[in-house]
Amino acid sequence: MFDLFMSAIAALNTNVLWGVPMVVLMLGTGVFLLIVTRGVVFTRFNVVMRYTTKTLFQRADASEAGEGTISPFQAVCTALAATLGTGNIVGVALAVATGGPGSIFWLWLSALAGMVIKFCEVTLSVAYRTRNERGEIVGGPMYYISRGLGLGWLAMLFAAFGFLASFGIGASVQANSLAGSVNATFGVPLPVIGAVVALLAGLVLIGGITRIAQITEKLVPFAAIFYLLGAAAVLVVNAAEIPAAIAHIFRDAFTGTAATGGFLGATVMYACRVGMSRGVFTHEAGMGSAPIAHASADTDHPARQGLWGTFEVFLFFDTIVMCTITGLVIITSGLWHADPMMSEGAMSSAAFGQSIPGGQYIVTVGLMLFAFATLIAWYYYGEKCVEYLFRRAPAAARVAVRVYQVAYVAMVFAGCVTNLDVVWEFADCFNGLMAIPNLIALIALSPVIRRLAADFFRDPDRRRPKDTDYDGVLVFRDK
Repeated sequence: MFDLFMSAIAALNTNVLWGVPMVVLMLGTGVFLLIVTRGVVFTRFNVVMRYTTKTLFQRADASEAGEGTISPFQAVCTALAATLGTGNIVGVALAVATGGPGSIFWLWLSALAGMVIKFCEVTLSVAYRTRNERGEIVGGPMYYISRGLGLGWLAMLFAAFGFLASFGIGASVQANSLAGSVNATFGVPLPVIGAVVALLAGLVLIGGITRIAQITEKLVPFAAIFYLLGAAAVLVVNAAEIPAAIAHIFRDAFTGTAATGGFLGATVMYACRVGMSRGVFTHEAGMGSAPIAHASADTDHPARQGLWGTFEVFLFFDTIVMCTITGLVIITSGLWHADPMMSEGAMSSAAFGQSIPGGQYIVTVGLMLFAFATLIAWYYYGEKCVEYLFRRAPAAARVAVRVYQVAYVAMVFAGCVTNLDVVWEFADCFNGLMAIPNLIALIALSPVIRRLAADFFRDPDRRRPKDTDYDGVLVFRDK
């Protein structure tokens, strides 16, 4: 009976939640929001870059700050901590190995749609954020679904899916990837790795969003730069193969990949589905997870923080940059079609190791840092979902959060020492289920998004005072 149930979950993931229907829904939502916002994230891309790159490490002036717990840069690092995980290394290898090089093209297309979607969901998250009973600023899809649409039951569904997903993709899967990589490379026993990782995670998590943000703003840039420098060194060695790899990506995106060596070949539709789904997995646009972190940002206008959402997908170490570089490393290595029995993690390590001495350690250290960052960021998402589920009973909410905290750390340890094939299926399932209520809300609240975007882009240089209504849109009040 259990095997039958798991087969049903796998079929749901493959055919619906991460299959063609989700690809169509995600891409269709991106195109719809692009029309609604009149394409401002592209036509005014200079504004996006100006208000993100120049303020990466600046401290906001108190007179210009809005309401928030953490800086915009800390918010984007926390959101990136959740997305820069195994998907950017192992997920890209999986896409290329199963969908062929052409899947990278469709991953790029997913990122372009994701830029628009992430801008919109982050903007709404800031617009409809509020304070919890401890005075902390909170937001996310559950709040703009309930406050913006008045659909409390749909918001509860999103929070329930997010809470359940955090144990899978956040705790156990990331911990398992981290432990497996360290064990294979350095031979450290899994229980020892589990104890150390669980202890470190617990020490970070008890500090809440402030401590999580302080860790991620240092860990994410370091981890990404470390990994990208290593990947750049590999590409320098394989420079002669890069033009052919790029041509392969564009050609196979529209022709499919014929069987070569151990590779079984991929049709255009399959490459499209794999590339789009892996793209969503890496940048998380549309899932509704990242807006939970962005809601805590100190900003004067919802759309200004939305710029960081666009920047996050396009340039700052996520889909366009990191996934592209990882894909080129794998394609230029030739390993993507050499051995059909090679795991995706082993493929990534081998692609680095065959080009530069000790290259496999770059993948191991990168996975360690990214996985740890992901598991602490996803804890915050899960905590806010638990808090929302118990929001009408503050005393019960405090107890539930503590229980969740202990359970999450325990799941981190369990993830390090157990096989997680079943957990992967459930994680994919709940991630897909999270996206459905979020995408419904984005479409339904598109008039609000349009007004917020228009209000901001009319004069992006103007700093708005606190407690401002933006073109008739009800926003956060410090009460």
